[in-house]
Amino acid sequence: MRKIWFLFLLPLITIAQTSVDKADTFLKNRQYDDAERLLSNYVKSNPDNLKAVELLGDAYGHQKKWDEAIDTYRTLVEHDANNANYHYKYGGVLGMKALENKLSAIGFIGDLKYAFERAAELDKTHIDTRWALVELYMELPSIVGGSVKKSMKYAQELEDLSKVDGYLAKGYIYEYDDEPELAEKYYKMAIKEGGSMTCFDKLTTFYQNQNKPKAAIKNIESAKEKHQRNALHYQIGKVAAEYNVELYKGEKCLHTYIKNYTAKDGVPKAWAYYRLAQIQTHKYNKEKALNYINMAITELPNIKPFVKQKDIILKM
Repeated sequence: MRKIWFLFLLPLITIAQTSVDKADTFLKNRQYDDAERLLSNYVKSNPDNLKAVELLGDAYGHQKKWDEAIDTYRTLVEHDANNANYHYKYGGVLGMKALENKLSAIGFIGDLKYAFERAAELDKTHIDTRWALVELYMELPSIVGGSVKKSMKYAQELEDLSKVDGYLAKGYIYEYDDEPELAEKYYKMAIKEGGSMTCFDKLTTFYQNQNKPKAAIKNIESAKEKHQRNALHYQIGKVAAEYNVELYKGEKCLHTYIKNYTAKDGVPKAWAYYRLAQIQTHKYNKEKALNYINMAITELPNIKPFVKQKDIILKM
């Protein structure tokens, strides 16, 4: 008899799996509105399917529908208060809501901190939660709980889990706290330990923020030696063009980028032409600058920086 009942239930189970799996596929393909439409109806009839509820929250979050995402993830936390990932996602959308409306943020900072801290407590290996806490306690004003000491506590926990993440977190803290020598030290330690593109990118951005373009270019060259990515040729050209330094090197790298360009490089060739136009502008070569900016505008006609650069060139 029990087997017979199971046969009756099997089509319902299959429908449920199909709906959730299809929604998951929508999310992976960035079809967030399709996922939302499918799941919002499904969850109304199946509120205890926590996987479906979680995916619906994800669909809302990807579309920056923070209020809906907050309500959805809150439901998950209420269903399972011991799930670290539910607390992490709930805290994440609270944080995004806070960034969007800082005046209303004060009202739920307590919930935001609790969500992340509870996630960290429940999962001693949850790296993303600890990163969130590092950034949260650095960015909050001290009057509402901001604390370098607390931020550093979670950075140390990150280091205990992953040296690279710990070094990057400490570099971030010291950079934010205006201690550039220590920030540089830890970013370099991260490169030595891990050497990923993320590590190199953090140091490059740091040098640019410190107005040290030559150091940034040198670091990108080191990354290029290790990772052999064509996109790094563009990055060198970009820094050279923006800061008016090492123009010959920047120009050469941009031509290499254009010559070897494929879609996986990410930045369209039009931007490389724009950077070449900037470099020729720095050199006061109006004819070449105008030629390159026209090439950029032909490929991407509605980019405001391109139009602005052409006005600058025409006034030379």
